[in-house]
Amino acid sequence: MAVETELKLSLPAAAAAALRRHPLLAAAKPATQRLANVYYDTPGLDLLRAGVALRHRRNARGWLLTVKSAEPASGGLARRSEWEAPSQPGVFDFSHVDDKRLRRRLERLRPALQPAFVTDFRRSAWLLEPAAGVRVELAFDRGSIRHGERTAPICEVELELLAGPPSALFDLALALQADLPLRPEAASKAERGYRLFRGESPQPARAGASPLAADMAPLAAFRAVAFDCLDQLLRNEAGAHAGDDPEFVHQARVAVRRLRSALRFWAPLLPADFAAAWRPAWRDFAQRLGAARNLDVFVGEVLPPLLAAFPAHRGLRALPAQIERQRARARREVRAAFTAPVSGRLALAFAAALHALPDGDDEIALADFAARRLRRQARAAARLAAGLAAAPEAHHRLRIAAKHLRYALEFLAPLYPKKALRRYLGQAAALQETLGRLNDVDFAQSFVAGRRGLADADLLRGWLAGQAVLLREGLPAALRAFLGADAPWRARNRRR
Repeated sequence: MAVETELKLSLPAAAAAALRRHPLLAAAKPATQRLANVYYDTPGLDLLRAGVALRHRRNARGWLLTVKSAEPASGGLARRSEWEAPSQPGVFDFSHVDDKRLRRRLERLRPALQPAFVTDFRRSAWLLEPAAGVRVELAFDRGSIRHGERTAPICEVELELLAGPPSALFDLALALQADLPLRPEAASKAERGYRLFRGESPQPARAGASPLAADMAPLAAFRAVAFDCLDQLLRNEAGAHAGDDPEFVHQARVAVRRLRSALRFWAPLLPADFAAAWRPAWRDFAQRLGAARNLDVFVGEVLPPLLAAFPAHRGLRALPAQIERQRARARREVRAAFTAPVSGRLALAFAAALHALPDGDDEIALADFAARRLRRQARAAARLAAGLAAAPEAHHRLRIAAKHLRYALEFLAPLYPKKALRRYLGQAAALQETLGRLNDVDFAQSFVAGRRGLADADLLRGWLAGQAVLLREGLPAALRAFLGADAPWRARNRRR
């Protein structure tokens, strides 16, 4: 068994020639070959569910049978177990797999194996020694993934560590990225191939289950959460660049908000220079995504009830077309933010910084650290609620505090009783919903106020003011339910 450590990066096809001309590659001559791969699975996709990739690969020397574990990448960096042996197409001899449990699984599934998809690409590989004691293979792959008539392009760079520390991969990637639009790639070729197999298009990536385990050290827990947020961001960035679905932008913003909440929550344990560098960097990036999402919410959620209430309103009937021009401009700005070199460098440099973090102090239990921080955040939210004023700024501060608390609890979900956690998160979500709708109405009021020449603007302002009053009337009940909810970290202590 071999364990490969590689960093996968996407590269726009238009930059392929620039990569080949890059000074860091000039001293080495690339070895070029065509690689044809057939990936196999059962009709029920048992290997995919087991986190295993199985392929036959044809290179210049013949055919190889490869079995790979499919652990998720962290900021593009993956460490995967690999078993490889000479073979022939359609022959599945797993005797070279020294993991007995995996070998038995493969042998049990062997009768049901069938081709799932193919990859066919030309690989140019450079052997580099960017520093003393460091050897890296840089592979540039261009080609396609196919299943039947469905295809997807391949244009990516893989940096495989042959000798030296994993940080050397990031050092090399950042040096290349100074001149090239490289970005960490979250989706492997196999993942994209399975997407073709199932006839799926890329979907907005939502936050999934917490990546934490209760026995993690607190700093290791932060690293796992941060990589989870970064993966969500990278996947939604790719989707927003490829299409117009506003949900990609929304989920990208969610990913950044989750990441900023994690930076805030774990701040007492983070090195001072790490926090000082990354909290403002992600704040600035989040601000570049705001305008597009606000307009999407206005069109999708605020405007429909307005149009229903005033179907004959001439000014309102003209608004969708006028706003669409602004939305198109805002989306172009978002795409520019996602594709700008500074964005790719932000993601790659942050991934490098996460990998470089120390493991932290195992003497501090995650549960104890979490309880202290959650109590602090809950008290801050309670103080804001107790002194809540009618001003939009006060609602906004409380909404942000409740959101930070909710995200923290979602990160820490494996630590707490499910029922208590579900109840508390439900009350936090209900409060956020009310405050969020108030925020949307505030935005709509500002938007309408800024529309010159809008017919019957006073009527619209009055209607929006009425909506704000109704929402504020429901706010005290949502606050009481939230403040009276049994905190999961207290429920955990009682369970002990």
